[in-house]
Amino acid sequence: MSLISLGVVALDCPDPQALAGFYAEVLGWRVEDNGDGDWVEVAGPDGRALAFQQVADYRPPQWPGQDVPQQLHLDFDVASAQIDEAERKVVALGAKLVQHDEGVRDFRVYLDPVGHPFCLCLK
Repeated sequence: MSLISLGVVALDCPDPQALAGFYAEVLGWRVEDNGDGDWVEVAGPDGRALAFQQVADYRPPQWPGQDVPQQLHLDFDVASAQIDEAERKVVALGAKLVQHDEGVRDFRVYLDPVGHPFCLCLK
């Protein structure tokens, strides 16, 4: 076992509660708010979590450009037979499709409601 393990990945955003709600719905996880409003987590199985922290004057990444670089993105695995259903779900929740797989890639790129890029990847 490693001495160090990954705890949580945190995303900067203007409204942690709202973005946590988006990802909780996407993943079927639950929102855990510590009450201060500046930091909210969504908890999943086996102790996995994503965190969202409030940042004043938040500027969304400008994907694919680098004027405001993405710095990180999230990949979510989806069964190939369910990719269209998964896309409908994330778009209904507020994501924006910015790069379709066009039948030649094994992923589709979206922006979450505050501009973070993420991918639905075929598994």
